[in-house]
Amino acid sequence: MAVKEPASVKPVDRLAPVRTTDEAADRPWTERLMLFLRVMAGLSMAKGLYHWALVCGFGVRPEDGFESHVLGWQAATAFYSVIDLVAAVGLWLAAPWGVVVWLTASVSMVAVEIFFPQVYGGQFFTVLAEMALIGGYLYLALKSAREQLQ
Repeated sequence: MAVKEPASVKPVDRLAPVRTTDEAADRPWTERLMLFLRVMAGLSMAKGLYHWALVCGFGVRPEDGFESHVLGWQAATAFYSVIDLVAAVGLWLAAPWGVVVWLTASVSMVAVEIFFPQVYGGQFFTVLAEMALIGGYLYLALKSAREQLQ
């Protein structure tokens, strides 16, 4: 039986953010990385919507609204309300820019929690969680890259 070749392979097809092929079964680390990116997309979407809820004042008393907080809190909340949603879209598409935006959001959240505890209260759990997720991504990305070389 002859191997079936695709009708045409256009250069633009090689740039597609997500490629599903029969080779996927041969690359379990790549599949795990894709699953991780999709889970992170969901978490980023939830974080972005949470920050938008804070901006819009859902679930808070009128005197505890967005305007009643200090300028640093307002700026950080507005920043994360946008960047987390952009990261979610990029992660879901498995686009390289999505990972860059997600890493930017995660590293900046760690920096805000460590260096500016007056903004969100310096929550140590948030720092640990973000660092663990970044470490998990790096581990899976390295394993996937080694798998691609084989």
